Amino acid sequence: MSTTHDHRILHAVEASLAEEFAGVFNLATITRFVESSYEELAENATTVMYLPVLVERFARQRLRALAYAEGLVTTGMPVVLFLCVHNAGRSQMALGFFHRYAGEQAIGWSGGSAPSSELGENSVVVMSEKGIDISDEFPKPWTDEVIRAADVVITMGCGEACPIFPGKRYEEWTLADPDECDDLDDARYVRDVIEDRVIALLDELGITPVP
Repeated sequence: MSTTHDHRILHAVEASLAEEFAGVFNLATITRFVESSYEELAENATTVMYLPVLVERFARQRLRALAYAEGLVTTGMPVVLFLCVHNAGRSQMALGFFHRYAGEQAIGWSGGSAPSSELGENSVVVMSEKGIDISDEFPKPWTDEVIRAADVVITMGCGEACPIFPGKRYEEWTLADPDECDDLDDARYVRDVIEDRVIALLDELGITPVP
């Protein structure tokens, strides 16, 4: 349950997002998304220090997704969602490569069916070896509006827990969890397979990877 201090912080987040989404969503909608985002993230939070920042980032992503899903905002760019169980390894690695190679040509998000409290150490380490820092990302659950906004949904091991919405392109990437690998070389193998598949996906979407 949130405290009075939490409420003050959340009100500040709501005010910031209300300004950002002026003319798109009213304050009641923004408040609802901020509060539900807080509840989703607070459950697994290991520290409250960064929670307000994460809540704002999560609520912003969800509001953007809702705007795309309801046709209130259009970009003309494909939206790709990467899902795994904990949103701590495979999906975060895929998103890291997607952002690296897609640049401003597409929109990428990630989520998990049972999010962890933090990113996997193996995933952060092997991605840093590729010059990609995913340490500022955070595990988060998938939400209805994010699925609705996605054009392509890439699933990695979440099985029946992964949501199925009609009209979406779904693709399953069968890969080991890099953070369950005892040897970093095994985690590197998973990383390299993900990189190749992300580049192939961009090609299928008609997007030229950023050099």
